[in-house]
Amino acid sequence: MNISNLAKSLVRKPLNAVGLNLVRVGNSKLARQFALTEETRFLWLASLGLRTVFDVGAHAGEFARMIHKILPGVAIISFEPLAEPFERLQRNTGRIPDFRAFNCALGAETSTQEMHHNEYSQSSSLLAMADLHRESFPFAKRVTDERVEVRRLDDVARDVLAEEEILIKIDVQGYEEEVLLGGEDLIARSRLLIIEVSFKTLYEGQPLFDDIYQHVREKGFKYMGNLDQVLSPADGSVLQADAIFIRQ
Repeated sequence: MNISNLAKSLVRKPLNAVGLNLVRVGNSKLARQFALTEETRFLWLASLGLRTVFDVGAHAGEFARMIHKILPGVAIISFEPLAEPFERLQRNTGRIPDFRAFNCALGAETSTQEMHHNEYSQSSSLLAMADLHRESFPFAKRVTDERVEVRRLDDVARDVLAEEEILIKIDVQGYEEEVLLGGEDLIARSRLLIIEVSFKTLYEGQPLFDDIYQHVREKGFKYMGNLDQVLSPADGSVLQADAIFIRQ
């Protein structure tokens, strides 16, 4: 399967499971004329010379599989705290040669915590779900708690071989700033960050885009747009996006 179809499939499957679908916006003649081809969409990423990817919030390996297709030579180090997604992560990444997986969450301090395991597992978080999340995505209401280990990214990074240049992807449902605080040394060595950011409060106490932007800007990164974004089914406003930050 090519990169574009893989990315679409990975996004569509969980949406289809709850009766939703992914559609392309802007199907005008002008949009089609300037649409990127499958070969050119990720040329910018390939041009960075990345060697190591830290995949924080790996779920079942969706990002790991996609980045392996785009950059087949990179080492991938994934983190997934919940037991059931972690088992699927291991199964789905079995053919990636330079891959390691850690069954833990990442945060500012080493600890054990209760994680809110959502019935729609990609909404699971160490933070409690806010009302807007339940209203926007009623299929993601049922939650059970699961005890998980929390480690610091810098502590793990010291124990693994991490070749420069480094990409850190963070998708942790509102816990982004805690991950950043626990990984400051690795972030200082990194070339690229891809962080899921929220523009409205979906989890209690979470930082929003402005907070994350200021944090990484102070570390020498420049905001360069989004890979993808999630719109509210109620009014079409932007709720979340996978923001791209490149070291200046």
